[in-house]
Amino acid sequence: MNELRHFLEIDDLSPGELARVLELCTATGPSIFERSTVAFYFEKPSLRTRHSAEAATVRLGGHPVTFSASEVSIGSREPALDVAKVLSGFHALIGARVFDHALLDELASVATVPIINLLSDLGHPCQALADLLTMQQEWGSLSGRTVAWIGDYNNVARSLALGAAMSGMGIRLGCPTGYGPDDADLDRLRIAGAADVVVSDRPHVAVEGADAVHTDVWASMGQETEAAARHQAFEGFQVDDEVMGAAPDTAIFMHCLPAHRGEEVSASVADGAQSRMIGQAHNRMFAKIGLFRWLHEVGSL
Repeated sequence: MNELRHFLEIDDLSPGELARVLELCTATGPSIFERSTVAFYFEKPSLRTRHSAEAATVRLGGHPVTFSASEVSIGSREPALDVAKVLSGFHALIGARVFDHALLDELASVATVPIINLLSDLGHPCQALADLLTMQQEWGSLSGRTVAWIGDYNNVARSLALGAAMSGMGIRLGCPTGYGPDDADLDRLRIAGAADVVVSDRPHVAVEGADAVHTDVWASMGQETEAAARHQAFEGFQVDDEVMGAAPDTAIFMHCLPAHRGEEVSASVADGAQSRMIGQAHNRMFAKIGLFRWLHEVGSL
């Protein structure tokens, strides 16, 4: 019997496996779910994650069953271990968008089908797959390219940086004091294979030589009480025309969305010729198609 594979962070894959997932994103293939159902659990509201997950499932011949914490509050209404065991008997895989990453670990500890991280406080690996796919489509190859992240080194940044490192890319992080990677994060990037890692508290420095400039909102869901403090801390970290001007003319702009124009990004950049954020959003579906196909290929589905 093949080893059951989960996808809780992007470095659950090897570099070779990551490359294969990206290859499968746009490849033609069979309807792998063969009329099976797929469960998606949401503790947080969602636009792109839910629609991309459901659309990917349908395109691969399956039927999505989506439910929220208001229906089944895992961990309070019912223990996570029981939920994972029960749902494993119904569905081909289980995706979960949660606050606490520990819940994903608990589900994966007993599930007999793959557990997919659709977002947690520690990582957003499906977003990273879409980001890498978008950049690969732009350039043909990721190795030797450089990605810049401007803003909070949050869950999205962590997964993106890990995926970039595994792909042989250079990483430049422009983060306000107190919002950057810690030593463990940096060690993880180097171990993952980053060509180089540069950390700066000056956005203009961070984007120098970058082929892609990424950012995210200053306060994510669950951080509403920190919004005022974060707006003050992130002053000067907007990706505007001046910041993009410090990157090469060929650099592209990327954002995981939703975007707050006038805050972390100017409207002129978000909606400008260098922006790839809408295509990046569409690639969320193809990233999941690639991931699901790979899980089938290795015998986990």
